[in-house]
Amino acid sequence: MPRNITEPLDNLLLRAGVSREHIAEARASAGDGDLGPELERVAGFPQLRWAALLAERCGLLFSPDLGEDRVDPRLLAELSIAWCRNNRVLPLNKDSGTLTVATSNPMNAGPLQDLAAVYDVDVSPLVVPGTVLSESIVRAFDRASTLAADLVDHLGEQPAFEVEASDLSDVPDLIETEDEAPIIRLVNAVIYQAARDGASDIHLEPFEAGVSVRYRIDGLLAEVTRVPRRAHPALVSRIKVMASLDIAEKRLPQDGGIRTRAAGRDLDLRVSTVPTAFGERVVLRLLDRGSALMGLSELELSPGNLVTLKALLTRSNGIVLATGPTGSGKTTTLYAALSEMNSEERNIITIEDPVEYQLPGIGQIQVNPKIDLDFASGLRSTLRQDPDVIMVGEIRDAETARTAMQAAMTGHLVFSTLHTNDACSAITRLIDMDIEPYLVSSAVIAVMSQRLLRRLCAECSQPVGPARSGLAELGLGYMMGDNEQLRIAGAGCESCRGTGYRGRLAIHELVVMTDELRGMTMTGSDAASLRRHVSEQGVPSLRDDAVIKVRRGLTSSAEVLRVTAEDGG
Repeated sequence: MPRNITEPLDNLLLRAGVSREHIAEARASAGDGDLGPELERVAGFPQLRWAALLAERCGLLFSPDLGEDRVDPRLLAELSIAWCRNNRVLPLNKDSGTLTVATSNPMNAGPLQDLAAVYDVDVSPLVVPGTVLSESIVRAFDRASTLAADLVDHLGEQPAFEVEASDLSDVPDLIETEDEAPIIRLVNAVIYQAARDGASDIHLEPFEAGVSVRYRIDGLLAEVTRVPRRAHPALVSRIKVMASLDIAEKRLPQDGGIRTRAAGRDLDLRVSTVPTAFGERVVLRLLDRGSALMGLSELELSPGNLVTLKALLTRSNGIVLATGPTGSGKTTTLYAALSEMNSEERNIITIEDPVEYQLPGIGQIQVNPKIDLDFASGLRSTLRQDPDVIMVGEIRDAETARTAMQAAMTGHLVFSTLHTNDACSAITRLIDMDIEPYLVSSAVIAVMSQRLLRRLCAECSQPVGPARSGLAELGLGYMMGDNEQLRIAGAGCESCRGTGYRGRLAIHELVVMTDELRGMTMTGSDAASLRRHVSEQGVPSLRDDAVIKVRRGLTSSAEVLRVTAEDGG
């Protein structure tokens, strides 16, 4: 237990360089809570220094971090994550009748005494920074939690499920849920494991033999478990209640949303249900509200594309389009561009469906078809807000396209997305939507096409020579030097879940409208003619950019072939 120290903490803080004013402000803000975060906020006093100061004052050991191997998960069976968070303690290990407990507040002896009573041992506190403790608590309970596949085995032992809507409740944090209903625990475990594994989507698909649970990770679907068929109605009902959907309506598609916490992440889950022959199919899209926005320098743009894109951001008018299939990272690229331009001198407004990231300093409008607020009407209203820059989430119809073009020609810089396979096809797609060629040629200043490739796992990828590189399959073997080393996917490891890949990176094709392209657009040239012209001008294609990333050891030739096969070059 902490020893009794009489010297006031304020004196220690004053000697450490914190002013009386900052100490008073931090105490007023913290109240009965942890003083460390408030000292860091108002005085810039690091939590690590605060924890070290507390340890020194109390005569206790201090550690700047905690490794996962220091926590014995068996000790957590007696506790809840909520209790550990509220009391800022985490049991680490028990040895020779002494329990080592990490704490960020050793002055609060009550929780330490409670742990001594629960485990019937002496307690040895270890002081750690508050941020370190919070992260360690989540990781520790994560490791100790039951995964979805384990719960499915338990479901097989249960009688028929009889779950009423009144029995189901929302869950603010999935780890903290203590409800023993198997369906509730199963849904929580499925979402929790998806968040922990970095999945972007969860698919619950009913078939005659059972319900398949699949996660989309790094762009590919993989089945993680199967649920007994008889559990399907209760499983869907639970998700519908969480998403505020009508549990009685099973014949029509429904859409809703869930806000929760899982694996230490604040999540928005977009829920979609559709009826099928064997029952309702459910897909949940996971959006991380707390994820950090990527900057332009983090998009893996080639040096040439990065310089060109930054130059485009200085333009005062025109429209820049991002193209590619669903899930190719178009919105992430546009967010990075908006963040680059965000300043007090610019009025930036977006119209999105949905708003995926919160952008401080930028006005974001959520599309709502139920009140006739679509992209076209939202864009018209936005033009009356004196914007400098506008981002339209997607051009879906001629009305939106025409309004965006007109905005781009009247002193606004407009960004939007379009679903086409390459940059040149975006120009002809707009004309196919009955947009006049002169409007397209005048308004569009650039089109960026992109795809996502899986990134090689840094832990198990293997170096290879030219013969095994796979570039020959792409018709690009001539680009390899005789002694050049590339990398290919390994056999898989725990870090990459046995796939050989972990994470994704983008490849880009950036086409800037030139006088020649404008002339070809005005005369109605097709996409193939535009592509040939762009290629003759030396603009790198998607595959060219992908090969550069292969040679940098970021991805494999097999992955390039999988993603760009239809492009052919």
